[in-house]
Amino acid sequence: MKKTYRGSCRCGNIRFESDIDLSEGTGKCNCTYCWKARWWGAGIKPDAFRLLAGQERTGYAFPTDKYVTRALCTDCGITPFGWGHIPQAGGDFVTINLACLDDLDPAELVAAPVRYMDGKNDNWWHPPAETRHL
Repeated sequence: MKKTYRGSCRCGNIRFESDIDLSEGTGKCNCTYCWKARWWGAGIKPDAFRLLAGQERTGYAFPTDKYVTRALCTDCGITPFGWGHIPQAGGDFVTINLACLDDLDPAELVAAPVRYMDGKNDNWWHPPAETRHL
């Protein structure tokens, strides 16, 4: 069941609402970004996302990242969400950094299924051989 969550960067300059059904699953990846940022995300459609504040702080794309542009707060350095387009994954999407949901009960997060992706090897549809570190 979808639930509306409020989220933000650390300083609160970027704020958003998102409608997420955590029972549909979350994702962890071993690409260089997700590994270094310890990203644990949930993908949603753009119509389930509402940016409330911080539009001027939301553009960042690593030159080799083919899939996602991320919102990087220029004040606190936190990346609360990203967006992109992958035809094989259903087209346009927003991915939410679950650690940035201000009203997420840890019990909800623990209960959510996790899908692991081998982004390091562009093998997105299969988990890497090792996932314990993710």
